Amino acid sequence: MLSRASRQRWWRRAAIAPGTPLPQRRLFLLPTRFGLGWAVLVLLLLLFGINYQNSLAYGLSFWLFAVAAVALLRTWRNLLGLRASLRLPAETFAGGEARLGVMLDGGRARHAIEVHAPEASASVSLPEGHGEADLALPAGARGEHPLPLLRLESAWPLGLVRAVAWLASDETLLVYPRPLVEEIPEHRQAGAGLEATDFAGLRRAEPGDSPARLAWKQWSRTGVLAAKAFSVPPRQQLWLDYDACRGDPETRLSILCARVLAHHQAGDRYGLRLPGVTLAQGEGAAQRRQALTALARFRPAGTPGGVR
Repeated sequence: MLSRASRQRWWRRAAIAPGTPLPQRRLFLLPTRFGLGWAVLVLLLLLFGINYQNSLAYGLSFWLFAVAAVALLRTWRNLLGLRASLRLPAETFAGGEARLGVMLDGGRARHAIEVHAPEASASVSLPEGHGEADLALPAGARGEHPLPLLRLESAWPLGLVRAVAWLASDETLLVYPRPLVEEIPEHRQAGAGLEATDFAGLRRAEPGDSPARLAWKQWSRTGVLAAKAFSVPPRQQLWLDYDACRGDPETRLSILCARVLAHHQAGDRYGLRLPGVTLAQGEGAAQRRQALTALARFRPAGTPGGVR
């Protein structure tokens, strides 16, 4: 018997790349228990017919054999030429789920196609020739992880055999640190300080002003209706520093991840300092993505490839 590692290597050699139509030489037919029982029944009927010269047994065995042959061909054609491509999740945090999309394009109707990963599976039919299966993969530790080997299979229409093929991708799944919110946060919480709450003076009232913001006392004294004007405090511009956090490396990265999310939501301008890595101050979705990517790929000192 082959070991698990040997089987994995063989399956990877037999796998196709995403976006490649499934060829004949990469498609395998494996009998099911039901199919083996069907074959035994056909053989027994044939032996019974030969032994007793029973035409009914002959006819039934030949009919069952013909049905099996047609079913085998239909199962084989159900996967032949199928094109599978992958849609990576937008973002994944450690301890959560990575929603990996497997987009299937068959060019014609396909039925009961199953997609299997080591810890997830999904089934989809393609009545219009295309569709998508969604795999919920458990996200492990922070960092870059190779995508698992995927198995495509179908036992349609009768379940006598399974058509099996493998899909291997060179892409990696980037897992961000798990956000860890501090009990006593040292940074401003999301949204604080961004509301227009600082009184800046009076201005002439305009249609549509809220009655709560009208200066009624001023109007009673001068007869001129004015509205209160408020200013928005300036946004924070700060640095998120690895050395300023407490705990082991993974705890520090989790704290920094939570701070990045909070400051992004608050609209702050922030930068990131890690040992050997400095991300200039910025804001917006691009800054958030770059900061989370830096946290995911950071290797602490003492790990292979880590900062010395």
